[in-house]
Amino acid sequence: MSTFHTVVWMDHSEAHVAMFDREHMEAQRIKSRSHHKHHGKAEDTTAFFAEIAGALTGAHEVLLAGPGLARNQFRDWCGIHHSAIAQTFVDSVTMDHPTDGQLVALARKYFKKFDGMAADPSLD
Repeated sequence: MSTFHTVVWMDHSEAHVAMFDREHMEAQRIKSRSHHKHHGKAEDTTAFFAEIAGALTGAHEVLLAGPGLARNQFRDWCGIHHSAIAQTFVDSVTMDHPTDGQLVALARKYFKKFDGMAADPSLD
């Protein structure tokens, strides 16, 4: 059984959501509707965060990445509004603006420990 992982790179203007396993990768971009890059209205942030949370439905382990506070604000928002999704967050790391390939490479390296645990016959 292959493990399916998700990485979300985000700032206040957009999010890149990449879901992948050993053989496949599916990515999408979600744009914020706010015209204020760092000081969006609460309803704009809520709509943006809700759209990202919707994209994470069915995810098992989620790594959050980004250059600023948006990823932590999203994590906290999910803790209040989408606790099932909040429970899938495994870490939050600082990362500047990567390409989608760089983002998935970082996540693959990070999630190797999960894949190794899943493949460990002593855990059966």
